[in-house]
Order: sequence, then C-alpha cells, then structure tokens
Amino acid sequence: MTREVDPLKVAGLIPEDGDLLALRAIAEGTAHSVGEEFFSSLVRHLASALGVPYAFVAEFARVNTRVRTLAYWHRDRIAANVEFDLAGTPCEDVVRGHLCHHPIGVKDKFPLDRPLVQMGIESYLGVPLLDDAGNHLGHLAVFDERPMPSEPRRLFVFRIFASRAAAELERLRAERRLRDSEARYRDLYHEAPIAYVSTGTDGRFRSVNRSAAQLLGYTAEEMVGMPLTDILADTPAGKPKGLGIFQKFLRGEGADGEELELRHKDGRPVWVSLWMKPMRGDDGKVQASRSIWIDITARVLAEAERARLAQQNLYLQEEIKAAHNFEEIIGRSPALAAVLDHVRQVAPTDTTVLITGETGTGKELIARALHSSSRRKHKPLIKVNCAALPTGLVESELFGHEKGAFTGAIARRVGRFELADGGTLFLDEVGEIPPEVQVKLLRVLQEREFDRVGGTAPIKVDVRVLAATNRDLLQAVRDKTFREDLYYRLSVFPVRLPPLRERPEDIPLLAHFLVDKFAMRIGKRIEGISQATMQHLLDYAWPGNVRELENVLERAVILTRSSVLEIDASVLPGGPPREGEAPAEPGRRLGRSLALPGEPPAGGQAPTLEAVECEHIRAVLRQTNGVIDGPAGAARILGLHPNTLRSRMKKLGITRPGHDPS
Repeated sequence: MTREVDPLKVAGLIPEDGDLLALRAIAEGTAHSVGEEFFSSLVRHLASALGVPYAFVAEFARVNTRVRTLAYWHRDRIAANVEFDLAGTPCEDVVRGHLCHHPIGVKDKFPLDRPLVQMGIESYLGVPLLDDAGNHLGHLAVFDERPMPSEPRRLFVFRIFASRAAAELERLRAERRLRDSEARYRDLYHEAPIAYVSTGTDGRFRSVNRSAAQLLGYTAEEMVGMPLTDILADTPAGKPKGLGIFQKFLRGEGADGEELELRHKDGRPVWVSLWMKPMRGDDGKVQASRSIWIDITARVLAEAERARLAQQNLYLQEEIKAAHNFEEIIGRSPALAAVLDHVRQVAPTDTTVLITGETGTGKELIARALHSSSRRKHKPLIKVNCAALPTGLVESELFGHEKGAFTGAIARRVGRFELADGGTLFLDEVGEIPPEVQVKLLRVLQEREFDRVGGTAPIKVDVRVLAATNRDLLQAVRDKTFREDLYYRLSVFPVRLPPLRERPEDIPLLAHFLVDKFAMRIGKRIEGISQATMQHLLDYAWPGNVRELENVLERAVILTRSSVLEIDASVLPGGPPREGEAPAEPGRRLGRSLALPGEPPAGGQAPTLEAVECEHIRAVLRQTNGVIDGPAGAARILGLHPNTLRSRMKKLGITRPGHDPS
C-alpha cells in the first residue's frame, strides 16, 4: 500500500510529524510555567527540539540599543543572564522587527561580536517579539557552531513559540508594572503624611498606615485587629461621637470633616478631622470603611488655650474694673506687722492659706500680697466669691462643665481651677460653699485633679489655693455645716486679720492715704485733715472696718469745699465704742443713723456684728432708694460686688425699700 502524502505538508504550510513532536515537546514543557520559569523552560525545550546548543530570549535593557537576556540556554544548562549592546551583532536586525536567519558564516559576518566569534558560532536564527500593537518587546534567538539550513517548517515552529514568548513577556511586563504600581501606592499609603485607616464591620481596624499609627503612638502591626473603641476618648467628642460615625458607616453613609477626640497610647488627647467612605462588596453590602484622619490636635488645643486665655483676660479685665480697697497695704501697727511677717514667711511656699477676719479688713489684699510674693506671681490670681454664686452653679464655676452637662450648658466651659492652672486661686467667702461641692474641693486639694461637670476624664492642675472667710469655720464644723477634713486642709497656715478697732494707730495713715487717693481721682486739692475730724475717726469703732472708712472718706472728699477735710460731729460722731469702752452716744454717719433702732443705753449689751451689718446695709439701701447696681448704687457705696451684696441681703433677710419679695 502506498502512503498518501498531504499536499499542505509538501507546501511546507504545516510541520512534518517530527516537527509536530518538537512542537508538542515545547508546548508540554512550557504549559505549566509562567514568568521567568516559562522563559527558562522555553529556551531549554526549544534548543532540544531544534537540536541547537544555544538559545535565549531577551528584552530591551532601558534603551532600544541594548538588551538583556531573560533566559539563556548554554549547551546543557541555564546560564547566567547577560546584557549586551546590539551594535555589530546579528540581533541588531531582529530588533528592527524582522526575522533574521544566517545559515552560515555568522562569525565572519559579525567580527565585532566577540562572544560569538570566540564560541565559533556559524549559524543564527532570531525572531522579534511583538505585542498586539506591533511594538517591539524583545527577541527570541537560537545559534549553533554548525550550519543551520533554511527550513520553513522549523521557522513555523519558531514563530509559534515566539508569539507565545511575546505574550508571556507582555504579561510579565504588565505584572511588573502592576507590582511597581502597587509598590508605589503602598509606599504612598504607608508614607503619606495623612493618616489612612480601614475599619471592618466588626469595629476593628483592618489596615492602618504609618502616619495613623504614629499619630496614636502605636505600630501599624499593633493597631491591625484593635477595636476602634480602644482609641476613642471617654469624652462627648470621643466614644459617643465615634460610635455614632461607626453606625453611619454600617448604614452605608459617609462622614465629612467630623472632629473626633482620640486617645494616644500614653493617654494624651489627639484630635482629628475625619473623612469616611463605606466600601461595598460585589453583593452591594458594606464590607469596610476607608477613612482619612487629619491631625488637628494643635489647632484644637490652641483654640482651647485661646478660649481659656480669653476667659482669663475677661476675668482680669473685670477685676481691673472692680474697685479694690487699696493699691498697697497701709499701716504700721504691731498687729498688722505681725500679719505681714506671716505673709512674708508663707508667700514663697505653695502652702494653702486660710485668711480670716471681719468684713472689710482687707482679706483680698492679703491674698494678692501672698500671690505677688510667690513664685507664681507671673501666673494669674483667679478670684472666686463663693457667696456671690447661686448654689447650683458653684460646682460649674469652680470646675467647669462639658457641653450638654445640664440644661443651658450649650458649650464647654472652663472652670476657675483650670483658669488658675500654674497660678493661684483665691476662694473668698469659702464658708459659703455648699456641702456637696466641699467634697470635690477636698479632692482637688488632696489629689490635684478634678472632673468637669458632665466629664469623665480627670483633669490635672497645679494650683495654689488661698481661702478667706469672715465666718467662724470651727463653729461651722461643730454645727456640721462645714466639713472638718476640708477645714484642716484649708487652714494649714491660718492668717487672722485684726479689725480696724484693734489697730487704731493705723487710722491716721489710712485716712491720709485714702483722702489723697480720692482727691486726685476727683480733681480736688486737699492739703490735710483737721484735728477734730481725725479725732472723730479715731473715736469711731468702724464695724465695717477699712471698707467703711474708705466709703466715709470718699463721701467726705466729694462734699468738702475746703482744702482741709472736715467731717462735722453731726455727720460722724464718736459712734459705737471700741471694746472695753463705754458706749458712745448714738450718732449719724453722713446724715444716716449708725445706731441700731432701740440701741441700749450706756452700759447695755452691745449689738452683734451681724446686726450692725444688717442695719448698715438697710441704711445705704434707703439712701439709694433701693438701687443696688450702678455708680450711685448701694453696692458701689458699700464697696461690694452687686451679686455679693444680693447674697448678703438674702442671708440677712433684707429686702429693698418698696420691693415686694414675692
């Protein structure tokens, strides 16, 4: 039987059976390989199938005049890749996009290609590797020390695998570009100056970049898997707000520019402005969030500090506007000298001082002297008149409150303790502090920390506390209206101010000083005080102490028409006696009675200080027709803050003339 011959084979359009075996061997050898492994397998099987000792696949090396091999078969092994210039080599024609076949004479045709000459290469076959767009990616080549006749069928096999090599090279390049792109974006993600985080629906971090981790003092590895709640602050702007944003994410909603308070690993507050977008899977369900955090801690703290300084400035401006008793302490009596000696000894320390004394003796002035002589003198002296504050607001005034802590708390408020941080806090009328606030005050004195009203995080402060009262706190302790432990905390160093009646030798000095001050302020020239007037001043008991003396002299300076100040006996008689003296005749001060109604005759029981104070306030209210505020009001005449006067009136049961208390 004769064998039928396929005309296509005769024409050379399909390979012979031997070529099919070679094609199959190459296909099977490279079928399960990709990337560099594919190229190594390709050149090994290609050299074996074509019966040549050398084969390589190459790509351009940075420029199109130089190439490097991706795999190089050298006789019986994969050799190290090489890089070479195309000029003067048979590969030069291939990279121009043409199949290049030199059956013989290669070493003679390309004498400049020293490696080929040294190897004694006689033949060469190369084919370009092109992508779908016809761009040249590299080339595939085989060469031999023997001649390599032109065989179309072998060229057919060669071209098939050149196409496969080109596809793999294009895929490899795309993969390399993808890796490079991923590396660039990964570097951009991790090295970006902005914090990037991703959170899962379980509330745990899925990924964080280096900036996010550094912002909170962790490593990225520590944060991955950490619950979101671990870094949210225990404040209204922390956990409640953060969990609210998380719920929005679960609902598929985003967030733009939300300000959130976080906690650093060391406990410091960290404020961020947050942008968040939910990411959905192929099923449309929310899978994770992508968030950007911008660190705004410096801005928030600066705003808080500006607010604190603004409040402090406002407070100090109010203090400047308020009328103080003196610009300096006046007197040289032994009683006052002993007080000032104590002040000089305790001022440089941080010891808590309790200043006691009757109304108008200058307790605030002593507090200012203690502060100005201390190491805290460059920091503020913050004053709180505890008697002037409504009972329900004392805690908020002292310790501050968070937004929404109670009805009307529309914004966070910084308390007086925070305002005084680093400086001194003067608690005037400390005996009026409600019992429930006394506990918190004791905590500050003991632990140097407190909580704002409505707050959860303790606030540390460095404050020296000075306290003053005209009450008998020991009696209040016995009456169970003042805590005993708080009393002993406040009275570490007690300073008692003597009333003016116990230091009459200071009255002339005070009188001359005050007259000069008021004369200068009003614009009058007063050269002195008459002897009779000075005697009247010395004879009077001054139940209102220095403050009353100041008020009397200011009124007298306004009314005087002479260069020598005189106060008529009918205006200021001797008044109530000093201790140990017989009662003086009830008199009138500036046209108003100083004696109490029904005052006992000589030798009778003297009125209490509270009774004298009560009648004095009533007399001034009658004088001002019940007006408390303003330049001509009772508060101004008495030298008190209007709120302080109202508080004293309430305590003493005084109502304004013509005022219906209901």
